[in-house]
Amino acid sequence: MPTLAQLRALVEVTDHASFTDAAAALGVSQSGVSHAVAALEKEAGGRLVERATPVRPTGLGERLLPHARAALASVDAFTAESAARRHVGTVRLAAVPTVCQGLLPSLLHRWSRDLPDVRVQVFEGADDELVPWLEQGTVDAAVLVDPAPAPPGSRLVARDDFRALVRADHPLAHEPAIDLAELHEDGLLVSTGGCEPQVRQMHAQAGLEFRVAQRVHELATMVRMVAEGIGVSVMPALGGTMLPPELTMRPLRPALVRELVLSGPAHRPWHPLVRALVDATDATPLDATHR
Repeated sequence: MPTLAQLRALVEVTDHASFTDAAAALGVSQSGVSHAVAALEKEAGGRLVERATPVRPTGLGERLLPHARAALASVDAFTAESAARRHVGTVRLAAVPTVCQGLLPSLLHRWSRDLPDVRVQVFEGADDELVPWLEQGTVDAAVLVDPAPAPPGSRLVARDDFRALVRADHPLAHEPAIDLAELHEDGLLVSTGGCEPQVRQMHAQAGLEFRVAQRVHELATMVRMVAEGIGVSVMPALGGTMLPPELTMRPLRPALVRELVLSGPAHRPWHPLVRALVDATDATPLDATHR
């Protein structure tokens, strides 16, 4: 009877096309992986992989691999469900940088209080990376920005508006609100790793041409450039929690509000602990637009 360790060794060897890389992924010796695959081949009555570079499955291996994957998936699902009923385990959660800075700390505090044996591992990513990560299984959950539609079972956790980011000594710094068109006079800076799609949408809704003076990837780089007087920018209110004192944020005209939704994947089963996180999250969303 094949063991789970043997099945996992076969799957890892074929996925990595290497005994060495499979051993590293499993945290065991290469000889251990070789022995596991050899024992499985003896059980199957034939070779399952070609010992070449790269390693590839034989015809018999191709036929048996789906069964090995299905068996491992069932065991993993059983383990996850059992752990979830005890509220024990790890959830991989992704969010954009401004959400990681301005919203996740309060959520993590609440979850650590209500679900002390659940570990949340945070991944920062760009807006357009989150859904692919969810569907590929790279992460278990994400705080999505304006999902349309939100997957069933999701929860709205915050509403957040976009604001102008300028130096505190900028002529517009004390205006009650700033017209989006006025920002272009000083050169608009955007972060490709932040919220460029929403800023582009804001321009389209206002009938303005989306003209960018400078693009950078990191949000922190953009903030420092504004602080040095290189230009001005637009960013969510939640991103203003750690601004240097020489910068200020002002409301924008026209206003644009984004909705932040805690969700699992739309086209894969949810990790059971993701539902526990959703249930432990306040049903009344944070309103960052009044900060």
